[in-house]
Amino acid sequence: MSNTDFEHINDEECRQFQDAVELAGRKWNAAILLAGARGARRFSEYRDSVDGISDRLLSARLRELEIDGLIERQVAPTTPVMISYTPTDDGRRLIALMNPLVLWSRDRAERAARAKSA
Repeated sequence: MSNTDFEHINDEECRQFQDAVELAGRKWNAAILLAGARGARRFSEYRDSVDGISDRLLSARLRELEIDGLIERQVAPTTPVMISYTPTDDGRRLIALMNPLVLWSRDRAERAARAKSA
């Protein structure tokens, strides 16, 4: 792949891409979005699905993902109040866009394992 393949990307698009990569790559964000894509809705379901995250950090990340438009928070006026978190269309799209990276990382790990055993 030559450098000319990337000449169509302007500086503003590069900054937007960098912001998107940092958002997607921030620790726990992908795991939280994946948990939501797999059906987690309640805080406890997210906590159970995201191994190793603290309640405080999960709460902060859910709030950040909501601000970034990747998670929607719904409050049901019941007693007690029921709060649920659902990935937005953008959140689900981000998870789908990350799938090729998952496949690439799996392939890379398999190649490294083969090279190590050779």
